[in-house]
Amino acid sequence: NKLILSTLSKKYLSTSNDDKFVKLFVTDRHGETHEAKAKIGTNMLDVIIDNKIDIDGFGACEATLSCSTCHVILSKESYESLPEPVDEENDMLDLAFGLTPTSRLACQIIVGNQMENWTFVVPKDVHDARQDI
Repeated sequence: NKLILSTLSKKYLSTSNDDKFVKLFVTDRHGETHEAKAKIGTNMLDVIIDNKIDIDGFGACEATLSCSTCHVILSKESYESLPEPVDEENDMLDLAFGLTPTSRLACQIIVGNQMENWTFVVPKDVHDARQDI
């Protein structure tokens, strides 16, 4: 029984997200593409900040869903594999600069295994929805 328990523990511990990362890419406002190491389970806003990708004004509200400064654009295939955005995210996206059918807010995208080699494109301009209040 101890051997079975030990084997099961190793199996489940090895699938923990604590130390799992995927490689992905972020294209900034100037068209420069940066490689990023993204920890599974974190949001894309934190990934961009943690990888020290300097994008002026990006993530101004610190993931409180009160601006649209972390607006990113995905490929159609990547976009369709994500869960649907919540109403609050859609409300902020309506105010984003350069909205596309595959736009999302980076603060609402949780990194998963399927994101290996994805590219997130930051639009060339930004609109901070907080300035409209």
